[in-house]
Amino acid sequence: MTNSTPSASTLSAEDISVWFGERQVLSNVNLVFPANQVTALIGPSGCGKSTFLRTLNRMHELIPGAGLAGSVLLDGVDIYAPEVSPVDVRINIGMVFQKPNPFPTMSIRENILSGLKLSGRKTANADELVETSLRRASIWNEVKDRLNDQALSLSGGQQQRLCIARSLAMDPKVLLMDEPCSALDPGSTRRIEETIEELSESMTVVIVTHNMQQAQRVSHQTAFFLADENTPGGVVEFGSTEQVFNTPVDPRTNDYVNGHFG
Repeated sequence: MTNSTPSASTLSAEDISVWFGERQVLSNVNLVFPANQVTALIGPSGCGKSTFLRTLNRMHELIPGAGLAGSVLLDGVDIYAPEVSPVDVRINIGMVFQKPNPFPTMSIRENILSGLKLSGRKTANADELVETSLRRASIWNEVKDRLNDQALSLSGGQQQRLCIARSLAMDPKVLLMDEPCSALDPGSTRRIEETIEELSESMTVVIVTHNMQQAQRVSHQTAFFLADENTPGGVVEFGSTEQVFNTPVDPRTNDYVNGHFG
């Protein structure tokens, strides 16, 4: 394995519908995530954004009773095809969660290398990989003298950037982010937004956010999800972020982005 920057990939969802048991929560979602672009998923709580995000790297199937129809294509290959390994999928399509989740018993350095260990992959130079990953997550200068400290000794914002670095150590082609700044202060949020902008130069990024200003700051395109009591979640509007926020086609999009509901 080399430490070179991976080439970005195109991800697409085709007719994705999702169930939890008998309850359908998403219906016929079709979205394309181009290489080197950031796509924001916005919409009220409970409309299926995070559920959809988990379908993009096969984490949805880990939930008991979960069902799915449709296809997710990474560079044209269906990640749900029988011959495709879920582990390989999650290596190529990394994920950062809402709350920082570093491994509490591991050091900062061990956290970065944990994915390699769990997946059985090797690296020619672990120290270089640790430094490169932390630099790409914009946290190297803050932790370079603390690599053997416990990960939980870091602040919340630093822990989240450590989790981003841990994902980057696996050289993903796509990075999924589920409200990565919701628990963070404005300073930490700004640093993570800067990191997202830099990462989009080398990978495809999909971010769920409830922060409308954040969606406008970091994303190239935006998908607005909506559901109601009788209708599963789905995409109401999808386009460039500028278009969705400034000249939305659907009046429901206009109401949401201007804070009239949600």
